[in-house]
Amino acid sequence: MKLISFLLDRKEFVGIQFNNRVFKLTALHKFLPGTMRPLLEKWDKYMSIALPAEENLKTDLDRQQLGIPMDQIERLAPVPFPGALRDGYAFRQHVLTSRRNRGLAMTPAFDEFPIFYFGNHRTVRGPGNIFCMPDHLRQLDFELEVAVVICKKGRNIIAADADGYIGGLMIMNDFSARQLQMEEMQLSLGPAKGKDFATATGPWLVTPEELKDFEIPCKKNHEGKSWGLRMSASVNGKKLSEGRLSDMDWTFAEIIERASYGVDLFPGDIIGSGTVGTGCLLELNGSGKLQSGDYKEQWLRPGDQIKLTVDGLGELSNKIVQEESGFSILDHKKIISSI
Repeated sequence: MKLISFLLDRKEFVGIQFNNRVFKLTALHKFLPGTMRPLLEKWDKYMSIALPAEENLKTDLDRQQLGIPMDQIERLAPVPFPGALRDGYAFRQHVLTSRRNRGLAMTPAFDEFPIFYFGNHRTVRGPGNIFCMPDHLRQLDFELEVAVVICKKGRNIIAADADGYIGGLMIMNDFSARQLQMEEMQLSLGPAKGKDFATATGPWLVTPEELKDFEIPCKKNHEGKSWGLRMSASVNGKKLSEGRLSDMDWTFAEIIERASYGVDLFPGDIIGSGTVGTGCLLELNGSGKLQSGDYKEQWLRPGDQIKLTVDGLGELSNKIVQEESGFSILDHKKIISSI
């Protein structure tokens, strides 16, 4: 099932995407909720109704014509205003290459435990425009990721049980303002302003049963589900990145285990995979400069169209738009004497 949140006549709805049309859940069954939040909060109850309703739709040709054409809706993030956003660091290739490009050896801590950071859950976006201030446009980057959405409350969840807390998967673009990020992390804290302006998700949330054919064993000495989904990123039609979700070393189940230690996870919480190898300009630029002294760095600019594509999850498309304000916090620094 592909679940989509959208606006129609300025009202929010949740529906399913089928044959390039959207069907409100409330139109499929009178006992289904109208928006994503209550659906997630009583996931097992409502999915026991929604899944059979979807199967009935697939065989009802007349009813299929009653769906809303995709071009008549405004797409939202699949989970509008989530309660929490965590982003992992699960792909060894990305970590190894990024550290090598900075002249650093691979850290052995990567193999000891899965790590994540908290993002700004209030700036999660769907497909469409990403509005950027001038400092965001100083080395603006995309990051090719997949995220899962938690569908039931849990605490101290062990990895062996954690896949049962995943309501679905979706594409995630963890936009990054690298100059702001690098400035902040000189103080061994962050990322903060380098990340908190926008994270894009979408175009829909795909439930696990629809991805059954993509399931493969996870890597040796790890536990949890893995999916052999091809991932790619393009900017203005030019492919720059490609990898597979199964390249994750740490699984989502293992990240959930750590994230829930002594803490409640709630329905609607988002957990990202981290960036797949080659999945950002920071990594590509670093590798390019190591290979050639003539390499010219590339970063996102206003007007650029970024498309992230993942097997089974669709295509997430966003356009970079510059805010009207010219204010810069990078240029607004205090110099305080220690004398």
